Amino acid sequence: MKRIPLFLSILLMTVSCKSGTQTGENPFFSAWETPYGVPPFDRIAPEHFMPAFERAMSLHDAEIEAIVSNNDEPTFENVIVAYDKSGLALEQVGLVFGMLCEAESNEELRALQEQAMPLLAAHDDRIGMDERLFAKVKSVYDRRTEFGLDADAMRLLEKTYRDFVRSGALLDEERKARLKAINEELALNSVKFGANLLAENNNFALELTIDDLEGIPTTARELAREKARELGKSDRFVFTLHKPSLIPFLTYSKRRDLRERIYKAYLNRCSNGDQYDNRQLINDFVRLRAEKARLLGYPSYAAYVTADEMAGTPEAVYALLDEIWTPALKRAQGELAEMEALFKQDHPDGEFASWDWWYYAEKLRRKNYALDEEMLTPYFSLENVQSGVFFLANRLYGITFRPLAVPVYHPDVTAYEVLDADESHLGVLYFDYFPREGKSQGAWCGNYVEQRYDDNGERVAPVVSIVANFTRPTGNTPALLTLDETETLFHEFGHALHFLFHDVKYRGLSEVEGDFVELPSQVMENWAFEPEMLKFYAVHYRNDEPIPAYLVEKLRKSEFFNQGFVTTELIAAALSDMDIHSIGDYEPFDVGEFGRRALNEKRGLIPQIEPRYRYPYFSHIFDGGYSAGYYFYTWAEVLDKDAFEAFRESGDLFDRKVAARFRRLLSRGGSEDGMTLYRAFRGKNPDKTAMLVARGLMERPAPQADSLAVEPSPETNNE
Repeated sequence: MKRIPLFLSILLMTVSCKSGTQTGENPFFSAWETPYGVPPFDRIAPEHFMPAFERAMSLHDAEIEAIVSNNDEPTFENVIVAYDKSGLALEQVGLVFGMLCEAESNEELRALQEQAMPLLAAHDDRIGMDERLFAKVKSVYDRRTEFGLDADAMRLLEKTYRDFVRSGALLDEERKARLKAINEELALNSVKFGANLLAENNNFALELTIDDLEGIPTTARELAREKARELGKSDRFVFTLHKPSLIPFLTYSKRRDLRERIYKAYLNRCSNGDQYDNRQLINDFVRLRAEKARLLGYPSYAAYVTADEMAGTPEAVYALLDEIWTPALKRAQGELAEMEALFKQDHPDGEFASWDWWYYAEKLRRKNYALDEEMLTPYFSLENVQSGVFFLANRLYGITFRPLAVPVYHPDVTAYEVLDADESHLGVLYFDYFPREGKSQGAWCGNYVEQRYDDNGERVAPVVSIVANFTRPTGNTPALLTLDETETLFHEFGHALHFLFHDVKYRGLSEVEGDFVELPSQVMENWAFEPEMLKFYAVHYRNDEPIPAYLVEKLRKSEFFNQGFVTTELIAAALSDMDIHSIGDYEPFDVGEFGRRALNEKRGLIPQIEPRYRYPYFSHIFDGGYSAGYYFYTWAEVLDKDAFEAFRESGDLFDRKVAARFRRLLSRGGSEDGMTLYRAFRGKNPDKTAMLVARGLMERPAPQADSLAVEPSPETNNE
């Protein structure tokens, strides 16, 4: 789903580490003598983090003081480069802390994060608003043409200056103090929001007997039985709100009343009027973010966010989303009409509801395509899908993966050394695949160690992790992935490649624009179900027989199936995110009513479709770094579908020359703005035609002249 940007890895702190570890000397106080510098998870304990943060912040303060107290004339080297090298110890603690945070939380660690969050936010603000430091940065920036800087150095200088301005460096003392208070409160609210959602995800359990399971496939039954045993209810079957449990139940259960019960529980998370209710927190987020935007000179938080992205303005975001919304909703209404015909056969006097969609969509797929996922999952074992992404990376880029024995933070975790085409060390990649109580929902990818260059000019290789919540193995049956889970692994693997291929000179140029982040991940999805790709990895887990041609053909014919629904719920979530962050003058509001007015009344969202996320559990935008940025997925989809066209046009989906150009795009990080990087790869502006065709929202047109789909914003290019 997403990679965790560096700054979020430090700021979003739901801590975790292996329970029962040895404590002893703090492992963050000395160099790690582990293979390839991976974290010594077997030595890290919760009590190590706060001393490590305090020490790292103190070291960072000393590094900043050395810069500001230097009496030499400010130069690119003694200010900008020195600043870029500072805070490495804090980054390292923060990366481990932030990456583990989503994987294995507990009460002790959540209490620790509430202590750490305000301190870290205050530390960041103290540096970002330091007048002495900013004066030196500004001095170098104002004389930037005098230093003979190369492109990377100039980019770093301009980005550093802009980041200080966006952090409040130009504010007077009174407004700086208020901004600091806002940032501390926002940081703590993120912790509370995430903790509430984790509790709600874990607290619901739908306990059933064998008589309640009509229609439920064997794999889902076995998962439910194992969950019941885990809870000490050996005579029951337990379904939860985690996707590997929820989605099969909604898709196959013939009990409409139970589908309604579990889906309403999912929809109403964190809005039940109890201690886990997030609605007041959402009001606080909106109030504080709107005030922050005004302090920094923007009319809304959405304007503040997009000014630093490829989109440039909220208007550009709305223009793209609105263009997709109308045909997607129209297609979804057509899908609904087909399903209602089936629904009326079962419930002549009933009204089709949102909890019916998955069940009747699956019925419709069987009717129209003679296809259901139960026919497909035996060909998509987790082992095979992982082998598939490894194969794809090797065919495109020549890289290979070797199992690696290193410390891990949970027994489920595995690790691989990644070798480049010349067999040199490229990085380390962890996989953490299965749900558990302390892990957040969804899937993500991030770093434990960020790529950089050390003082000797040697590349420090990244240590990357993919975390997911896939269907577990049951009994003697391996983990069999759904099509969605398969696509998710390809997606997160794309993020991992982005990290692994990074080769940037300066740490400050590591990150790309938010609406560029999803390009490397989403482009990988395009290969997942291509016939040429399937024959290399989709084999039956029992007999290694390749997926038969007739199933591949059924998959191909059904590629646009349910795309109206999928696109509508996605765009609905992006619009609701932009709407709530476009509030300029805050007044207390009813969270549920705001969403209904914005989507159902204003834009005509049909009640049978819910947005992908309601506000109270919209983790992406309230504790996941995508505030006013959920549109990133759609913006990047224009790029990823157009990028995949380059492989199609070459006549070879595994074309090494095209892949080499794309790898260069990945390796550059934020060394250039996203549109410049994309044009260098593609040779032209991206065209959104490929995206609309891929979603079944338009027919593939005849060849025509280049049409511009996403124009770079002047604000973005003048960074």
